[in-house]
Amino acid sequence: MYDQIQEAAAFIRPKLRARARVALVLGSGLGSIAEEVEGPVVVPYAEIPHFPLSTAPGHAGRLVAGRLAGVEVLVMQGRFHHYEGYPMSRIAFPVRTFKALGAEILFATNAAGGVDPSFSPGDFMIISDHINLTGRNPCVGENDERIGPRFFDMTRAYDPELRAAVRRAGKDLGVALREGVYAWFTGPSFETPAEIRMARTLGASAVGMSTVPEIIAAAHCGMRALGISCITNLAAGMGDARITSEEVLEISERARPRFSALVRRSLENFA
Repeated sequence: MYDQIQEAAAFIRPKLRARARVALVLGSGLGSIAEEVEGPVVVPYAEIPHFPLSTAPGHAGRLVAGRLAGVEVLVMQGRFHHYEGYPMSRIAFPVRTFKALGAEILFATNAAGGVDPSFSPGDFMIISDHINLTGRNPCVGENDERIGPRFFDMTRAYDPELRAAVRRAGKDLGVALREGVYAWFTGPSFETPAEIRMARTLGASAVGMSTVPEIIAAAHCGMRALGISCITNLAAGMGDARITSEEVLEISERARPRFSALVRRSLENFA
């Protein structure tokens, strides 16, 4: 795995105009933020050695490098999910590659279902912690100390200082922000009403099918990390409407201008 990471990084590095400080992962329906990158260098995932391919709707499958809000970034316009059939090591692969390229911060975004009854579609939630309900972990298997330690702490996996920077950004922009715990289900089926009741009992505020493997990988390799969810729907059993992927993408697109402004101001605050 280490050699594959280095090979992928070696392919990407000559294409970059500068070392990126922040790696930004864009979730379902949020990929158009990558179009705002200045001086973009675009690399399709299919060209990067050992990179998986995005197959989920709303995930373009391109790496975009450049400047966003004055910060050098690597932007994943589309991510990888376990439900696509990828093993955990493949889902973690991009994060580890970004670390090899010198990125210090992982900024993950996603579309999520609201479990907290006070949430509404279109809300933004800073992830304070997560609950891994899948029993899967990208660090299972033989460990390579060149990537990260065998055992590692997850207490500050969602960096408190980065979360505070986002809160300041929301205050500056007048964007109301929620904060809560994200519960990870594998998907691709949406959760059942009973599963949502369980998640709420366990303390989850939102549920989704991504992000957690990436955050774990970031903690393993020593990157600071942050996660923000765009609440695109009320979770199963909390309303009469059926949940559809079209609804998720529609709400994400509707929220995109506010979400983009929040991401940009947050990046400014990271400096």
